[in-house]
Amino acid sequence: MPIKMSSFIQEVPKDAQPRERLVNFGEKALATHELLAIILRTGTREENVLQLSARFMQTFESLYDLRQASIDEFQLVKGIGPIKAIELKAAIELGARISSSDMPKFGHITSTRSAGQWLIQEMSDLQQEHLMVLFLNTKNEIIKKKTIFMGTVNSSVAHPREIFKEAVKYPTARLIIAHNHPSGDTEPSHADLYFTRRMIACGELMGIEILDHLIIGQNQYLSLRESSDVFDE
Repeated sequence: MPIKMSSFIQEVPKDAQPRERLVNFGEKALATHELLAIILRTGTREENVLQLSARFMQTFESLYDLRQASIDEFQLVKGIGPIKAIELKAAIELGARISSSDMPKFGHITSTRSAGQWLIQEMSDLQQEHLMVLFLNTKNEIIKKKTIFMGTVNSSVAHPREIFKEAVKYPTARLIIAHNHPSGDTEPSHADLYFTRRMIACGELMGIEILDHLIIGQNQYLSLRESSDVFDE
């Protein structure tokens, strides 16, 4: 009886299938041929995709040789047609580009003034209140900037966990928080001060310093570190 192509992945127990293992244990837990099996997706009439992937990897002496191989050389492996060969070449090239990429930098913070002037350019013309966070490395370079919330900071959605969840994705050493007042007035509210206190306390637990919380008005800013005692409590 002919065997349908779609049945081959089902020959592998559910908890041993590469996609399931990646979801459950993370990509680093997978062997190279398992990662390859996810890209190949299907096997052949004679082999399931894991068997095909393992045999494919045995064809090349090292990952370096695999990277240097051509599309035609991929197709010399039984079960690898032109479409799979092209997809493999594209995946390898994408991986190489990611590996050689540098973390983007968005500037260097040298003082409260430099941060304030930078954020005025970013936020002073916004018509709705935004909460933006600058993620800094140990050299005070901005490695990421992100608008975390839109709306007032006393909203129930404005929670430190959302900020620190983002911070731990990167080599974040310090944070600068900023939000704008569309009215142009930089006077902090009680909610602004309370939120800043919560952020400082969470930062101490996480080992990430809160450098400042800036309120951005119309072509002006106010530093809570310089103008209030919340950072001294």
